[in-house]
This record gives sequence, C-alpha cells and structure tokens, in this order.
Amino acid sequence: MNISEIRARVEMLVDEATGKTLKETGAIKHIGIDPEKYTVIMIISIAKTGGEEEKNLLRQIARITKVEMGFRGLKVQFEETRKLEGIGSNQKVKFIIIASGKGGVGKSTVACNLAYALVRQNKKVGLIDADVYGSSVPKILEMEHKHPRASADQKILPFRAHGIELVSTEFFAGEGVPVIWRGAMLNSMMNHFFYDVKWSKDLEYMIIDSPPGTGDIMLDLKNLAPTASVLIVTTPHPSASEVATKAGIAFRKLKHEILGVIENMSHYLNPATNEKDFIFGKGGGEKVAETLGVELLAKIPINQPKHHLSLFEPDEETGRIYAELATFVQLKA
Repeated sequence: MNISEIRARVEMLVDEATGKTLKETGAIKHIGIDPEKYTVIMIISIAKTGGEEEKNLLRQIARITKVEMGFRGLKVQFEETRKLEGIGSNQKVKFIIIASGKGGVGKSTVACNLAYALVRQNKKVGLIDADVYGSSVPKILEMEHKHPRASADQKILPFRAHGIELVSTEFFAGEGVPVIWRGAMLNSMMNHFFYDVKWSKDLEYMIIDSPPGTGDIMLDLKNLAPTASVLIVTTPHPSASEVATKAGIAFRKLKHEILGVIENMSHYLNPATNEKDFIFGKGGGEKVAETLGVELLAKIPINQPKHHLSLFEPDEETGRIYAELATFVQLKA
C-alpha cells in the first residue's frame, strides 16, 4: 500500500457539511506513512470541525485505512476550511489594532485616516469595524447604508470606500438601529469578519477599529489576529489617558506589541489669535507613552477637514501627520 492508493480511496469520501467529495474540495492537505508503526498520518480540511460530520468522516477513513488496507494506526488532523482561507491565515497581511480605553477619543477617525493614508501610499488596505456598539466607520467614510452581498461561493463581499476594503456591523443592522448583542453573538460576528469575508488576496494591511475598553472582543482579537500590533489612542485629558494606559497594559498582557501612542484632539489652533488652545489639557499622550514605555507618535489637533467629512488630505496639516504615521507603521509593524 502506498500514499497514492490511500489518497485515491479517501478522496472519494464526502464532506457531509458541503455534500462534496474530498477530491472536489481539495481537502487532503497531507498524507504520510510511519513505516515503523505502520500508521497513516493525514491533514484534512473540512467545512466544519468538532461535530458529527467530522466523527463520521473519521470513522470512514479508519475503515478504509485500518480495516480494508491493513494499517495498524491512523492519525488525522482536521482543519476548518474557512479558517485556512480566512484573512487571519494570510501571512502577508499585517494587522494593526487601533485601541483606546474609553469612547469618544476619536479612535475610529484615527483608524479610518490611517487606512486612507496607507492607501494614498499605494498600499492595499482592509478595515474591520469591530466597534460593534459604537460603529461609526461607514459615516466617517461617507458611505450610504447598504446590506452586504455574497459572492458565488457564499462569502461576504467587503464594501469599498476611498480605496479601502471594509466590513462593519452597521451594514448588518437596519439604518440607525442599535446593536444589542451579548458575548456569543459578538464572537460570531468577529469570526464572520475574519473567516467569511472575501477579502482581496493581495491585502497588505488590515486596520482593526476595536471597541473601547477591555471586553470580549479584545480577547477574540487575540485568537483571530494573534500577531497584531496595537496603536493606543488617547486625548490629553487625565481621565482618557488613565484608561488608555489600562488598555495598553491589557493588550501587552495578551502579548500584542504596542507600536506607540497617538494623542488625538491635542489642541485647537484658534484662528482669532493663531495660538494653540489646549481645550482638553496637556500631557495625556506623554503620560500614556511613558507608562507603557513606548513612543508618542503623533499629536493630532482638533480641526475640520477641507475636503471630506472626517478624512484629511495631504494638503492639510492633519493629513501630513497621518501620512507620517502611515510611513511609521510600514517601517515598524
């Protein structure tokens, strides 16, 4: 008995979750034989792991290899197809989590502008709006509310805006309807965003707009994007900087790299006096950076974009700040 014979027999079996043979789905990723133990070793990709479908398939493979072909042992590692094909398994994509300790610090605006700045630097960028309860990415990107569409292979097609591919919970609810979900539903949605969206295969960066605080989604992101780097967003105010520090410490405990700190709403350039007004105080960004032992990467002022609702172009001061931040991310992430 050789590997070709084993493959020919096993690939005719059907993955019950799809109704297709293992040959049709290209499910058999590896077949080997341990000659000393006379054991077959296999890695097989199936649509659903951990259920009755997997158990039934394992029994059928065991019957073929051990009963009919005479091998003494069998070791099968089943992997879930959607996870193998999901964005999280793409080794070329760099994941950047935009995080904060509390809401209202402009985290989503930073996420969108960083994504936009990377696109302007000819990078292929995706954006996951994981801020489920406070989703604002579609509005920042000036998008109309639309329901998501599916591809021929039943994958969710990402939306596109300003050259950015994105998904958001906003599109899965009615316009203006709040999302009222508990932990299990949040986990399910995050899994959909990572495993069931037909992201472009040439994406280079995935920006994740995470919710404020240290809740369920932070833990989900550790499993879904374990190699992600983090940018911490705060305002200069002590209340914001204190909880931003806690968020940074939490991400570090989860073994994420903290790239640096961004102080948003740093100051307002008063047109009457041409001087900086520090509306929310001073020093918050420096304090967070010092406590976490990282660099304060940018101080972003309060102002209104010239050309968009919330996006800044290179001919604006804030647009230049985001361009520098995008360059930094490419060097360090």
